[in-house]
Amino acid sequence: MKQFIILLFAFLLATAGITAQQRYNPSEENLNNREAFQDMKFGVFIHWGIYSMMADGEWIMNNKNIDHREYATLADGFYPSRFNAATWVSHVKASGAKYICITTRHHDGFSMFGTKQSPYNIVDATPFRRDVIGELADECRRQGIRLHFYYSLLDWARADYYPIGRTGKGVGRTEQGDWESYHRFMLNQLTELLTNYGEVGAIWFDGKWDQPDHFDWRLREIYDHIHRIQPGCLIINNHHIAPLEGEDGQTFEKDLPGQNQSGYSGTATIGLLPLETCETMNRSWGYNITDKNYKSEKELIHYLVKAAGNNANLLMNVGPRPDGTFPDIAVQRYNAMGEWLKTYGETVYGTRGGDIGPRDWGVTTRKGNRLFVHILNLKDDALYLPIEAKQVKAVHFFAGRKPVKITRAADGIVLQLERIPDETDCVVEVEMR
Repeated sequence: MKQFIILLFAFLLATAGITAQQRYNPSEENLNNREAFQDMKFGVFIHWGIYSMMADGEWIMNNKNIDHREYATLADGFYPSRFNAATWVSHVKASGAKYICITTRHHDGFSMFGTKQSPYNIVDATPFRRDVIGELADECRRQGIRLHFYYSLLDWARADYYPIGRTGKGVGRTEQGDWESYHRFMLNQLTELLTNYGEVGAIWFDGKWDQPDHFDWRLREIYDHIHRIQPGCLIINNHHIAPLEGEDGQTFEKDLPGQNQSGYSGTATIGLLPLETCETMNRSWGYNITDKNYKSEKELIHYLVKAAGNNANLLMNVGPRPDGTFPDIAVQRYNAMGEWLKTYGETVYGTRGGDIGPRDWGVTTRKGNRLFVHILNLKDDALYLPIEAKQVKAVHFFAGRKPVKITRAADGIVLQLERIPDETDCVVEVEMR
């Protein structure tokens, strides 16, 4: 009996927070935006800040234990003379991507927009004195690209980001500040981002993992604040755990949903929200002058297709140079993805994960009664599919829509391909009735 009372008391404590704070009911606009987000399938991630001047990635302040006051002097020389928002958005459109997610403030605490909450920003602290986020927002509207904002929850420089988290311990920050002050700072900056730059597709948070699991970030308060200003704005949090109340999407860092090759997704179960996987084109998020380990065109196309087959979007990163240009090889890779999508985009855009889950040979995507079979790695000239539809016909999606011979098999069909596929992606369209 005593044990029952203890369990009942624990249950009441756990549910008290739920009853005190109403469950999140997304607006109709938000639900429509979730659908549109899933339809886009491909976005470009942009990690850019004063860290680009060091050309050693966005974590250099932490990794090299640079004193935050010395690091801040980078802003004095930050002048990206070749930055052109129209060029950036043109690159994104050429890649076939439908949205951009850009860092507005990263862990170093430097804001890449004209905030009134701190002078430590690109307009007030650099000789450039231009609001690149504003220019990018205007250009995205002109060229029809959706804009998402990355926003760091942690800060290696501010005294009111206290207690100090798991990172940033060696950057010379000894002051102890008031978390309430930091919380207000974040809410005020988010207000600026949501009121000064037009419609925002999503706020993409990062950094929750910096504090212990029991730490109270007051995330629901932050989420509700965002939804009050822009109900349709999606909230995505790169926290590496299952989705939390108030969120509108789930992202997986350097992993496809359900995998944990990177080590960041060990506890992240796949929820019911729209899915996204974010990945680097080489090994770095921010500009790294020595990192030439770029994925091949084939690898990038395969990652995009595998993400779609896992019912997820792909957010593929680029780290611009300090002069404001994309690395040449990144532009080449994006263009190659765009060229492929000109032919095969219909098998990716607007689709959902197919009836047949990911296999060693590839993935499937679906649109209506059309199943797109993406054959990426098959060592045979025949492929068994567990399809039980009464009427089935198949054609090569490209190459003149040549019919593919089908034979019936136990609980499915076999595609007779005539030869072992050697294309980047051999796509067979299967119509089922």
